[in-house]
Amino acid sequence: MKAEAPDANEFAGLRRSGLARLADARTDSLSLEGRFDLAYNAAHALCLAAPRWHGWRSSNRYIVFQLLPHTLGLGPEVWRVLDKCHQVRNLGEYEGDLNVDDRLVNDLIAAAAAVAAKLDALGPPST
Repeated sequence: MKAEAPDANEFAGLRRSGLARLADARTDSLSLEGRFDLAYNAAHALCLAAPRWHGWRSSNRYIVFQLLPHTLGLGPEVWRVLDKCHQVRNLGEYEGDLNVDDRLVNDLIAAAAAVAAKLDALGPPST
């Protein structure tokens, strides 16, 4: 992590991207794998926005999930789901083994929605 002044436009873009992907992930007519990918990327964008709001920039994809207790006050019921999904995503991306089911996708969507709700409560960053 490195300190970097919050950027309202960057924050808004990450939030907007995350919310759009989260909405699409809720589309039951899409493949389960596609919904997982959308929900994972939604969660990542939303989690990435949180440290940016606080004036931090991450160079590590995974750390934004680990920071949730500090950036948004979210507990293990959220970040553990995101941790599991990060592992599943990596197996799919790097080994071609994307093993997802309805429960995992629904839990991921719920975790991303919890992040979105906490992010919305922050309001725009002060710059």
